[in-house]
Amino acid sequence: MSVRLGVNVDHVATLRQSRRTTYPDPVAAATLAELAGADQITIHVREDRRHIQDRDLQILRRTVTTRLNLEMAATQEMVKLAYEHKPDVATLVPERREELTTEGGLDVVSSRDAIRRVVKTLHDAEIRVSLFIDPDLDQVKAAHRAEAEVVEFHTGRYCDARLASDRGRELSRLVDACKAASKLGLEVAAGHGLNYQNVGPVAQISEIEELNIGHSIVARAVLVGLERAVREMKGLLEKAGR
Repeated sequence: MSVRLGVNVDHVATLRQSRRTTYPDPVAAATLAELAGADQITIHVREDRRHIQDRDLQILRRTVTTRLNLEMAATQEMVKLAYEHKPDVATLVPERREELTTEGGLDVVSSRDAIRRVVKTLHDAEIRVSLFIDPDLDQVKAAHRAEAEVVEFHTGRYCDARLASDRGRELSRLVDACKAASKLGLEVAAGHGLNYQNVGPVAQISEIEELNIGHSIVARAVLVGLERAVREMKGLLEKAGR
């Protein structure tokens, strides 16, 4: 069985917002991604609205036919947005205005009680909750205590490793975290920095049920089109199928 593919369409919106035009439309991109085999559409509504806008979320909630995963900061504003639009999954992520992209996982250990309150509020709206964390055993345990259903592991350190030895060490760390999360009854996902060259070993980890991939797919789509880019990634996940 192959891993589910969540396609993140944020960077379609990034291209649009760079000129403040109406195109390319991430809603249209999401439709094409689903037609090409995406199992989920992922978007991140940031506080500064640098790419995905509220209008995108509103329309995507009506048009996505698979699952809609809303990445969001654990703030009152974003909880209100989730309550209003009811994504299938809300993934709580850390967020800093000055970062180019998410730089690490959520620190659930140091803010478990606050995160647990947000998780409960989202559960009250019947929204499934995922926590985006580093592959760290203490963070896994804290996520379990916070009563999330899913953990999504930040794969950035694995993807950024230049030496094979470093990459192997980060992959082992990821494997250990996945096993620990699965034993605690958490659904396991992963993402960040995954591309057509490095996704295979991660997709082979038996506990991982879902990968969320955006930038590399959108970058590939610039050259070959979105449907082909999604199909190529789906093919790699199927090839790595356990």
